Amino acid sequence: MRLAILGGGGFRVPLVYGALLRDTAKPRVEEVVLYDVSPDRLAAIGHVLAQLAAPYEDAPSVRVTTDLDEALRGADFVFSAIRVGGLAGRTADERVALDLGLLGQETTGPGGLAYGMRTIPVAMRVAERVAALAPRARVINFTNPAGMVTEAMRGVLGDRVVGICDSPIGLIRRAATALGLPADRVSPDYVGLNHLGWLRGLTYQGEDVLPGLLDAPEALRTVEEARLFGAEWVRTLGALPNEYLYYYYFTRESVAAMTGGTRGEQLLTQQDRFYADVAARPGDALAEWRRTRRERDESYMADTREIADAGERDAADLEAGGYEGIALGLMAALARGEPSTMILNVRNGSAVPGLPADAVVEIPCAVSGAGIMPLATRPLPGRFLGLLQQVKAVEQTAIEAALTGSSRLAVEAFALHPLVDSVGVARLLLDGYRARIPSLDAVFT
Repeated sequence: MRLAILGGGGFRVPLVYGALLRDTAKPRVEEVVLYDVSPDRLAAIGHVLAQLAAPYEDAPSVRVTTDLDEALRGADFVFSAIRVGGLAGRTADERVALDLGLLGQETTGPGGLAYGMRTIPVAMRVAERVAALAPRARVINFTNPAGMVTEAMRGVLGDRVVGICDSPIGLIRRAATALGLPADRVSPDYVGLNHLGWLRGLTYQGEDVLPGLLDAPEALRTVEEARLFGAEWVRTLGALPNEYLYYYYFTRESVAAMTGGTRGEQLLTQQDRFYADVAARPGDALAEWRRTRRERDESYMADTREIADAGERDAADLEAGGYEGIALGLMAALARGEPSTMILNVRNGSAVPGLPADAVVEIPCAVSGAGIMPLATRPLPGRFLGLLQQVKAVEQTAIEAALTGSSRLAVEAFALHPLVDSVGVARLLLDGYRARIPSLDAVFT
């Protein structure tokens, strides 16, 4: 099989390739084509992959290209992890909001909307080229904001595009571990949107064991999300929230934690150094990548963990892997007929009562060689459903704004977001983003 990776010069591509190296079942991916707009980044990641592959006799071959059509032609799977505007765009996403006293974050709030609106036109072009050049290929979308981008691409590709995220599986794994249970033997009742969901139940041998975890102080303290939100609040909710809900439940604390510097600014410094170091010493590419990865993982949500007194990230959790395992598992289930239940970003249909049928939601799905089947979820209480309905309406307005180039709809999307407190500020957000990010300005020009 041939896998095309869009955003092939991205820092996390070696994680995907490493998972492919460890996969020995047949059929397997035998060729990887890396596509990126930056030849320098492609060269750096190419060095890392070559050094990863050195101990393996049957490693998938790697080809790099800056031509999108060349990358897509004949692909069986397309993994999309592009970043329109680069990390410089991300720093603007975060900083423009913070300068107005609002949350500045990559996927949540106004920063996520700005990122989505400039990304969607590019994602739609990718979808159109996939339809033309790889008509049987499945697209696995990790491009953020994953739910919004997947929903837009569905307009061209329908069920052939699915979104993935590693946050839900990490939460489920931590909850199962806290209970001393194997993570692959529990059935999660997880429901929401990308970066906005709750683990409401965890079934093991026919019994929901999550209430027992919520009532066990010592076990609960081992779950990072419980430390982040506080045991009292998760017991109040009766659920374990996705870590990104911290930005909704503790908005003021989140803004205060970011005033010293944003995540995007930290990553921009880290990754500029990594790519420069690899260019200077290509023989050390893998060692540099591993060093930078440790630094990156350990600093993930560090500001919010510090202000919430949540402590350091668990070492075992850092080693457990994330979205690369989901991507590989999804490809294996579809191509080899290995049945699996996975949490994916898919069309709602009637799976989540109260949300539009065409909305992309993040829920458990049964995956096999026959395709992907969303599993029905229990009705949500108003305190959860109301937030999902509001954010989904904002996302769908932002998608329409990006597809039509309507600045009026863009202001509407910003103004209706629960983390934006004024229509006037919404107008300032759009003006600020257009001034700082050329790729976003082009959408509305």
